[in-house]
Amino acid sequence: MFSPFRLLAALLLSLLALGSLSAFAEPLDGAAQALHLLGYIGADYPATVAAGQIVDEAEYREQLEFLAVLQGLVGALPARAERHELEQGVADLREAITQRQDGDRVAQQARRLGARLAEVYQVPRMPLITPDPSRGAPLYAQNCAVCHGDAGHGDGPAGLGMEPPPTDLTDRTRLDRLSLYDLFNTLTLGIEGTDMPAFADQLDERQRWDLASYIAGLSAAPAQAGVATFTLAELAGRTPEEIAQAKGEAAAAAFRAQRAQPPQVQRGPQQLIDYTRETLDSSLAAYRAGDRDQAYDLSVAAYLEGFELVESALDNLDAAQRKTTEKALMAYRQAIQDGQSVARAAQSLEQAKAELERSARLLDGDGLSGSLSFFSSLLILLREGLEAILVLAAILAYLRNTGQQQAARSVHAGWGLALLAGVATWALAAYVIDVSGAQREFLEGATALFASVVLLWVGVWMHDRRHAAAWQQYIKSSLVGGGGRLGFAVLAFFSVYRELFEVILFYETLWLQAGPAGHGLVLAGAAAALVLLVGLAWVILKGSAKLPLATFFSANAILLCVLSVVFAGHGVAALQEAGVLGTRPVPFFEFDWLGIHADAWSLSAQGLALTAIVVLYGRSWLAQRRTAEA
Repeated sequence: MFSPFRLLAALLLSLLALGSLSAFAEPLDGAAQALHLLGYIGADYPATVAAGQIVDEAEYREQLEFLAVLQGLVGALPARAERHELEQGVADLREAITQRQDGDRVAQQARRLGARLAEVYQVPRMPLITPDPSRGAPLYAQNCAVCHGDAGHGDGPAGLGMEPPPTDLTDRTRLDRLSLYDLFNTLTLGIEGTDMPAFADQLDERQRWDLASYIAGLSAAPAQAGVATFTLAELAGRTPEEIAQAKGEAAAAAFRAQRAQPPQVQRGPQQLIDYTRETLDSSLAAYRAGDRDQAYDLSVAAYLEGFELVESALDNLDAAQRKTTEKALMAYRQAIQDGQSVARAAQSLEQAKAELERSARLLDGDGLSGSLSFFSSLLILLREGLEAILVLAAILAYLRNTGQQQAARSVHAGWGLALLAGVATWALAAYVIDVSGAQREFLEGATALFASVVLLWVGVWMHDRRHAAAWQQYIKSSLVGGGGRLGFAVLAFFSVYRELFEVILFYETLWLQAGPAGHGLVLAGAAAALVLLVGLAWVILKGSAKLPLATFFSANAILLCVLSVVFAGHGVAALQEAGVLGTRPVPFFEFDWLGIHADAWSLSAQGLALTAIVVLYGRSWLAQRRTAEA
């Protein structure tokens, strides 16, 4: 995919021959082309000259030709007071190359000029959304591997016989002289006249940044990421070579790793709200420009990487305002998805921003009070743990009442593995990979829907065996075998695991808001919630022991089927927040604890679950009636 930058000259010089540069590019396009050339010079000039002697004559001549093109590009940019400064910078760069000055010095000069050009003409050189190389991996496999090879060595089957051959993307020496923006820019512009296409029409802006980050990772060592921390602007605009010269090789290794896997920025509530506003403005700008896919992606990111991270804190202050703001954000997103007019989308955006402003005022402050930190912590864990503890307590009571205590080991193994998996997922997200908001919500939604199906199945299963004779027959057949135990273990695992992502997210936000003075109260609230949850489980277990077997089975079946409906609503809502499903608001009441949302898709999922319950229970009732008649 990536061929050497020098081949861009063929395109640019031919365009010069056809007419003025201002005729073929908008001002920002011309600035981007100029930055592309400056990136090439910074990356490849050092290999053309050594100790004042030309090493590669052809490459050296092409760089002089590029300077002529660069001069034309800069001269065609809109008139600004600083344009003369930029033109002089190009002349100085040409003089340095003509004098065959040291490669590192010329590379630094080219990069400084590029930074100044981007500043003067306000060319954005960093992504609005943190790049996600896990999204870039399949894009690379689909678009790049055929030429560059699966590992990026330039040995793909389509690259055989290419002249020049595809670039080795694992060549650290060369990749160290390119910024993440240079890689993004090459993906955007392509190289006409070669087999390197422009991907601007095939991949949206976010996808190109994701792909650039993945490509940067082909020459990085992820294990070295923790030495230093860099901002997203630094990761996008600077090169590892610059970092090595300024801070040493250890910092450069960390820089390589972090631009290959950019970390999510830790921000306070006001910064997160500001991020949401800015990203929404960028979304509307993309929508006005006709880039509907990019506008939708940005609207999703504005919620997932901004407002969603303050929802738990806002819930503790004003749950109604949190819900109103969330609805307004979803309404703007849906306006884009439905292809409404720009005026209608802008109106929806203004409503969303007004709600964001109200939320920001509520969140304004140095931190939570001690009592609010305690009760927020208590309610978070109590609210999120209630559904899981009900499922676990019901299953354990079920096994005990039927004399199958040994099968409880499978249940304990299931929820124990869920805790380990949750901790491992959090550790991976915090220290190894960066789980984006969309990935988190997708996993939560998919897990909730799967749990809904399993809960429905187990509920009907219990209902079918609520009579002593049916239960004894089942005992003789299979419960003591592996099949029944595995089903209980799977249910226990998913019932607990689906809650952990949200619990961890909420506690991370609460920990930040409470500040050092409130950390003890946050821990105390969590401990109090754990005591209450254990007490609830004990009450259920004790109370269920006194119920007649048929009544106990029926009560358990009803509980699990209700939770199945609840999980169906939660699952669809999470997929909507991830941007996988759209929203369709309808006039209906809301009750978050029961997963009831005033949305057609969410209510339809719950209606489908209720229909399945009616059908399955009806089948069971008919089967029992036929048995009784026989």
